[in-house]
Amino acid sequence: MSILDSAPLVFALAMFAGVIAQSFGRHVLIPGIVVLLGAGIVLGPDVANLIRPARLGSAETAIVGFAVAVIMFEGGMRLEIARLRKQAQVIRRLVLLGALITAVGSSFACYEIMGWDLRLSILFGTLVMVTGPSVIGPLVRRIRLAPSLATILEAEGVFIDAVGAMTASMALEVVLAPTTSGVREAVVTAAERLGVGVAIGVSGGFAIGALLRVPRLIPRGMTNIFALAAAVALYELSHAVIRDSGIPAAMIAGLVVGNMRVHRMSELVEFKEQLTVLLIGTLFVLLAADVRMSDVAALGWRAVAVVAALSLVVRPLEVFACTLGAGLTTKDKVYLGWIAPRGIVAAAVASLFATQLDEAHIAGGVELRALVFIVIASTVTLQGLSAGPLASLLGLRRATNRGYVFLGANPLAQYLARRLVDAGEPVELIDYDPDDVRTAQEAGLKVISGNALETRTLMRSRVDARTHAVAVTSNEGVNLLFAQQVIEDFEGPRVLISIDPRGIGVSAAMVKDCGARLLFGRPVNVEAWLGRWRRGHVEVIRYLASSIASEPPESAAIPMLVERAGSLALVDEDTRFASGDVVDVAISTDRRAQATTWLDAVGWVREEARTNGPTHVPPTTTERT
Repeated sequence: MSILDSAPLVFALAMFAGVIAQSFGRHVLIPGIVVLLGAGIVLGPDVANLIRPARLGSAETAIVGFAVAVIMFEGGMRLEIARLRKQAQVIRRLVLLGALITAVGSSFACYEIMGWDLRLSILFGTLVMVTGPSVIGPLVRRIRLAPSLATILEAEGVFIDAVGAMTASMALEVVLAPTTSGVREAVVTAAERLGVGVAIGVSGGFAIGALLRVPRLIPRGMTNIFALAAAVALYELSHAVIRDSGIPAAMIAGLVVGNMRVHRMSELVEFKEQLTVLLIGTLFVLLAADVRMSDVAALGWRAVAVVAALSLVVRPLEVFACTLGAGLTTKDKVYLGWIAPRGIVAAAVASLFATQLDEAHIAGGVELRALVFIVIASTVTLQGLSAGPLASLLGLRRATNRGYVFLGANPLAQYLARRLVDAGEPVELIDYDPDDVRTAQEAGLKVISGNALETRTLMRSRVDARTHAVAVTSNEGVNLLFAQQVIEDFEGPRVLISIDPRGIGVSAAMVKDCGARLLFGRPVNVEAWLGRWRRGHVEVIRYLASSIASEPPESAAIPMLVERAGSLALVDEDTRFASGDVVDVAISTDRRAQATTWLDAVGWVREEARTNGPTHVPPTTTERT
């Protein structure tokens, strides 16, 4: 017996290969699933024979169940009910009517093209009616797809996995017991599975959320593992009550928890994302390695024709029928009609079906799994690689490399934001304080009321498409956490934060180490300045600047914005003033003499006076998370 026949080693190698493959995919900017499928084939029995899934035996079913529970829980957590409501009509149609069209169309294509019998063709149709949230989620985030389309695709992927898995199980039961009573029982059982799964998911999700919302009930450091254990327990509990109801239970529980304001939600979401990446990599490598390439090759050109029929006929027909009167543009429909990659649930259920058909002595299980594998590999590769270019061609990607996101909607942040908006820059502010949110809204600024340390809130602010992310609150610790999260999770924006000159908790060296820059070019006591601002003891004056060799007294004056060659920018530690620059300087009226002395000494000349009163612009609606 070879050392590679060890079941624990097989699992460990698949896990390690999954992480390496996805890391490689990110470096070369191609979908990680494409690399995972290739890794599974190369490392599997057909090539290197390093990963041997057959050695896992019955443990593979348990592994798949555990992974699917976590993946579906995390997928549910990502869905925001407020965003779902805006696209509810299209999502509902795609999940119900669209799933039916896909199942029927795919079954017909398989029956006509492959020449299989009706039973096997229907099984294939129900297996490929799902799309993959494990594929679509990372894809739409990577290409920065327009929010409305991203919501539709992600929600369809999560919900259709639950519906599709149960429908496929119902179809298998009919195949194994092809009688009128068997069909009736299968339909009733499917309804029971959905009902039980939803009931357990809702009740379990509220219970998890309620426990997480109680401060210090779940000790710090145990929030993540508590949620993980609860998600798996709910999945297995629902499955034990009635088989195959665990997927909707896990998904609904994640949806409920994700839309409750639970304690340390950002930590929970980040942990679940990392765990999901690990499990998706492991499963795809194992399932790809378990498919024999000889079985795939034996299907020949007919398999390619089936994939073409699904992608070019069935999916566009489904989208056309489900978007009638929904207000989507032709470009939106074209894009939705192309993007439908299959994912981990289709692969896992197809593998399970192959085993059960073989045990029932029904031919075709191997061919069924091979054809589903071809559909997964083809749709993930073709649509994954073309999703970005097609979105760009159709103008459906979010605008990139423009604008600002501010952490804080206080008077100082509002002034900076108003000036940038007047200069033509898109700006969004994030804050929890209801008074600051309201006044910013009344000033016509776009505001998101929520926690800026949560990934979902940052995504709503489109921080990944902005040139700058700015933290200007009086809490320097929160400012630093904001900077670290933006830098680690999002590529592109230049991060500026304010810190306290007293060196209470965050130093300039810490800011530099995390890759951020100091707003205003030096530490500033934002708390003191906000107090003066709220009392009306601050005026902002524009000065014609010249180069300087000394800094202004921090408690008396702050150079905040510099206008050069018609471009307006925030002052940071890299700013070097030159003759001809126009600088917005905040001056404390209590220390005007001190500020004026410095300004005169460096040769700055007052251009015009500006008060810090609100500028009237049409208000916008505040967004809430």
